[in-house]
Formats: sequence, C-alpha cells, structure tokens
Amino acid sequence: MKLVCAQSDLSTNLSLVSRAVPSRPTHPVLANVLLQADAQTNQVSLTAFDLSLGIRTSFNAEVWQGGAIALPAKLLLDITSRLPEGEITLDDESATETSTGEGLIVTLTPKSGHYQVRAMGAEEFPELPLIENSEVIHLTAAALIEGLRGSLFATSGDETKQVLTGVHLTVKQDSLEFAATDGHRLAVVETTNERPIEDSSQLEVTVPARALRELQRMLAHSSSDEEPIALYLDQGQVVFAWKNQRLTSRTLEGQYPAYRQLIPRQFERQVTIDRKQFLSTLERIAVLADQKNNIVKLSIDSGNQEITLSCEAQDVGSGRESMPAQISGENIDIAFNIKYLMEGLKELPASEIQMHLNQSLTPVIFTPLGGLKMTYLAMPVQLRN
Repeated sequence: MKLVCAQSDLSTNLSLVSRAVPSRPTHPVLANVLLQADAQTNQVSLTAFDLSLGIRTSFNAEVWQGGAIALPAKLLLDITSRLPEGEITLDDESATETSTGEGLIVTLTPKSGHYQVRAMGAEEFPELPLIENSEVIHLTAAALIEGLRGSLFATSGDETKQVLTGVHLTVKQDSLEFAATDGHRLAVVETTNERPIEDSSQLEVTVPARALRELQRMLAHSSSDEEPIALYLDQGQVVFAWKNQRLTSRTLEGQYPAYRQLIPRQFERQVTIDRKQFLSTLERIAVLADQKNNIVKLSIDSGNQEITLSCEAQDVGSGRESMPAQISGENIDIAFNIKYLMEGLKELPASEIQMHLNQSLTPVIFTPLGGLKMTYLAMPVQLRN
C-alpha cells in the first residue's frame, strides 16, 4: 500500500474517527484505526469501532497502490496533527524485518522528516455492522442538526438511567421528533423532513447521546447540507450514512417514558420575554446561585408587567434584577435550578420566548416564538423561606 495525502485531510479525519476508539480496549486491535486505500477511486477511508459505536470517514488522496492496514489511532493522530501542512506519503513495508522482530511497519514521510509506526493486519479489525433488508429513510442534514442541537443537552449523564442517556427519535411520515429527558427536564423538537417516507407507520428508536454527539460533530465538518442522510434501523442497531461518511451505533434497550403525557395542555399564566435579556440576567444571578444551591427565584408581577429574578446566598450575599415582560394571569413566585433554565434557554432558537405555567410546583413549558417547533419543560423546585 502506498498513498500521498494532505496532512490536513489525514489529521481532520483521524480526529473524527478517533472518538470511537475505546480508552480501554477489550482487544488490542480496537486501539487501532483501520486505513483502507482504493487505487481505482483514489479514496482513503478510516474506520474506528469500539463494538458499540463505529465511525467511518473518507477523503481523496493519490493512491499509488491500494491496500488496508490497522494503525495505532492515538499515536498516528498525535504524530499527524503535529506535522506541518503539506503532503504526507504513507507506505507500508509489510512484514519487514525490524530490530524487534518481524511485524508490519508503516512509514509516514512528510516534507520535513520520516516516521515509522508498528501496525496490525487489517484482517484482525472487526467489521462494522451492516443492516440488510431495512427500508432506508432519507433525512435532511438541516433537520438532523436542528433536532440534535435542541435535544442532546437534556439527556441524562447517569449511566444507570440507561434509556435516558439517549435521544428518542420518532420518524413520522413527513417529520422527525427528537425527545430527551433526564427526569428533571424534557426537550422535544419537531423538525420537518423534506424527504417524506413512503411508509405511513412511524418508527421509534433511542440512540445513545454519545453516538449522536459524534454525528453532530461529523455533520458540522460535512461540506454540503444538500446531501440526504440515509438512516437504517434494525433491532439493536442504527446506521447514519451520507457521502463517504458512516456512523453506526447500538441502540438503547428499554421503554422510553411516555413524555407527551408530561406536557400540560392548559395554562393559567403566560409570560413573553426577550430570550437574550433573560439569559444574560440569569448568567449574572448564577454567580451567586452557584455559591449556594443553584436555585433562582422568579417573581412574576402581572400589575407591573415585569419579572424579578433573585437569589439569596446566605453568608455570601444576595442579588436581584428585574426585566420587562408581557404577562397574563395572576402574580406568582416560582423557583428553578438555574442551570436547567440556562441550558434550555441557550437552545431555544428565537429572540422572544414564551413561558407557560400553572402553579409553583407544576411543570413549566418554554417555547420559542415562531420558527422551530421546540418545547422545553422544566420542573420547578420548592421555595424554602
């Protein structure tokens, strides 16, 4: 195998796939990245797989001689990322006698030097799962990016909550619904899928947040939003594929909560407020809230058409700030974990948002005014006097 590629292409693609390399591999070959070079298409593909998450990316190169080899991922990335920009030649001197015995050696030759790394045979690398006999669902990149941005932040980081560590994806005939909850808050995003599926039945799957964050990162590096993304679903497996990129992941087992039932249908109070002003006020109050218990109190004053944010941090100090709002309904005091409020507000894609609420301990709904259909539910906390 011999090829010439750009340092930037090799480094960028290595950093994308390396995120699927396990930190503690159960088998030595899993610490490697599989490099495959095709002389007919002049394409180089890199694959990493930890037996749960698999990532494959491809890029153009000048392939003089095709072949495949498994290379140590971390070492290769550390070397490549530090090399100067320009062309790199990769050459495998298969089964060359070395001072430490026989083995595979790959030589990297940038314009300024010469590096050699020990490699393993490609045949030892596990195959990425293939999904056969599954109807392909075509999604737009824009719909996927919007849905992931508005839901991923609300997943649980607690591995014991298994199914809550993922995003629940519902594919309907002409729309996609993304839902994420950690038990304290819920984010639901509905995006239009401009490529309707023919089958009228909806498909549901829960995909680990870790895999979807990598998908989000790969889509951000992707040059064109026009390319449709193919989604393949099977029992226990999901595959996203586009252009020369591919992400495969195990799905999460278990029944996802019936989250639609958690969202109230009627509200006694409604507040319309400027999102950026609300968020920046929260960020200032958070300096004090962080000193105590992360609790912020919202006093909604219908008469003065303003809301007041306040925090009492005993032995440290206190802070309060008011801002105008359009309020319908009676006055109320309500408290939240300030981090949940801030994280949700950052992802609501609108200049103005609406806050819908009933009582001081019932779920509160935040929605953007216009644009994306997103619902963010946050549970209030008990106010202690």
